[in-house]
Amino acid sequence: MTTTEKWPGRIALMVAHCAGMVDLVALPVWVGTLISAYKFDPQQAGALATLFLAGAVIASLFFAPRFNRINARMAATVGFVASALAFGLASLQTGFAMMAICHAVAGLSAGTALSFTHGTIGRSANPHRMFAIVGLALGIFAIVFLGATPNIVAAVGGAALFRIFAGVMALAAIVAALLFPAPARAQGVDFDIVHPRLSRAVWAGVFGVSLMALNQAMVFSFFERIGADRGYGVELVTAVLIALGFVNLFPAPLAAILEKRLSAEKVVLAGPVAQAALALVITMVAVFPAYAGAGAVYVAVMIFTHTFAFGLLSRLDASGRALAATPAMLMAGAAIGPILGGTLVKSSGYPAIGVAVCIIAVGAVALFSQARLRPAAAMQKAA
Repeated sequence: MTTTEKWPGRIALMVAHCAGMVDLVALPVWVGTLISAYKFDPQQAGALATLFLAGAVIASLFFAPRFNRINARMAATVGFVASALAFGLASLQTGFAMMAICHAVAGLSAGTALSFTHGTIGRSANPHRMFAIVGLALGIFAIVFLGATPNIVAAVGGAALFRIFAGVMALAAIVAALLFPAPARAQGVDFDIVHPRLSRAVWAGVFGVSLMALNQAMVFSFFERIGADRGYGVELVTAVLIALGFVNLFPAPLAAILEKRLSAEKVVLAGPVAQAALALVITMVAVFPAYAGAGAVYVAVMIFTHTFAFGLLSRLDASGRALAATPAMLMAGAAIGPILGGTLVKSSGYPAIGVAVCIIAVGAVALFSQARLRPAAAMQKAA
């Protein structure tokens, strides 16, 4: 049987991670295509993307507690097949109502598959390293996707985007059916019995990651608009986005290299602080070099910190149930961030986003300060 410690199983997890996290890569192209090709207004386009994200969150919240009771390979395969069919149907639609249904079904299905992907990674021998590997794969996928998809959509039409999505999901389904690894079990222990409840430390880490994801989405959703409104021009802003894509190749491998050299507890405390500092520069310093430098590394901070947070949560909760909720942690923030950021910009301008990020970062630091191994271990031992 394929395992997480053999490369066929790792490749399956890499492909599944890229397919399940396609929204984080494709969101700018996705919303732009819905507006330009389908003539939806920005609110409608944003609502369709939010439906996908909300579906993924709901699926993750439902299946995470049931992770150890369902066959992971079957769940991942069925989830990706259903998502491929939903996106394929979306490519044939032009009306908002049917597109909304297709987006919601695709999100529910992809979120199901991604939950079992992340839960399986969390039960590998070294979850920190495995998450870094799939993170690097997502970075490479992002460069290929963003380099090719806009040109294909421009040449063929908006339906091509959803056909590409369907193809990505179909490929993930085939790979999952053939190679998806079984979650590792520690000497055959039933984790649902040994760890009947998640500790406070686990919940603190979960909500800390969610707040960081919220901050990232709130700033990144308006990054391009900030540059455009300051008059930097399309070429300069695009150049920064391309640089960001290449920079994002490095934080996951770097996190893997530094796994034994840096304390995960300290990294997760520093991550929100770095996020807040960069957000202030992006939203308040109207000088292009500052905007470009902070923007190019902004997403990398989240990738680096989340890799350590993933490893920390895997030690706090050996069952993999908390990590199976990773899509909910990330996508809840991705769904709320654009709406919250837009409200702040409309009422008080871009600097308000920077202030909000600082306030939320304080909450994230407070939560991460409670995500400690010793209290969690004591509680689990008592249980």
